[in-house]
Amino acid sequence: MLNINMQEHKPLRELVYEELRMLIMTGQIKPGTRMMEIDLAESMGVSRTPVREAIRQLEKDNLVTIEPRRGAYVSDISAKDMEDMLFVREPLEGLATFLAAQNMTDEELDELARVNTKYEEAYNKGETEALIQLDTHFHNLITDGSRNKYLINILKDLQEQVLRFRYIYFKSIRRAAEVIDEHRLILNNMMARNQEAAQKYSIDHIIKLRASIMREEDFHGQSERGEE
Repeated sequence: MLNINMQEHKPLRELVYEELRMLIMTGQIKPGTRMMEIDLAESMGVSRTPVREAIRQLEKDNLVTIEPRRGAYVSDISAKDMEDMLFVREPLEGLATFLAAQNMTDEELDELARVNTKYEEAYNKGETEALIQLDTHFHNLITDGSRNKYLINILKDLQEQVLRFRYIYFKSIRRAAEVIDEHRLILNNMMARNQEAAQKYSIDHIIKLRASIMREEDFHGQSERGEE
């Protein structure tokens, strides 16, 4: 049975939606997988109705594609999808880093440094799941540190979409070691309150990731329907 916490005070359709969404975002349900209402309902211990409603919501999130006479499938993702996402992240995260270098407190910068150290430790131990969570946390701290509520809302929404890509590129792209150095450059300039340099290295970080994705052969074909 899939992990649904029935103790949460939420409608059942929302609990089912959140569980399926996380399974798709983390790659546990792969792109191209058919979303069979009966099988999902049985594995979750619920009726088909909340599953059907969840699938419709996932379609609105572009995580599921519903095809006439064929049913619902987890949406494919491509290198082009990831490139487009990073193209949007590039200027926004640069701006957030520029603002955060000025607005974050010393204590918040120390926390950012601790997260980066934990990332290095996770890399040395080969802990992929921890790398993903710590990379997300690193960027979220910078976003929050911008103190700009409009920018925070945009980037937080974008980060949820980026999470699905992180589970792909941290497993298929040999980027983890490079990220350590790139994060360190961002962090060092933020701690020095050098806004322009911090912004530059933040943008460079995304540019390098985007370039890696487009040349990384291991990524291409990851989202082919039916691939195990």
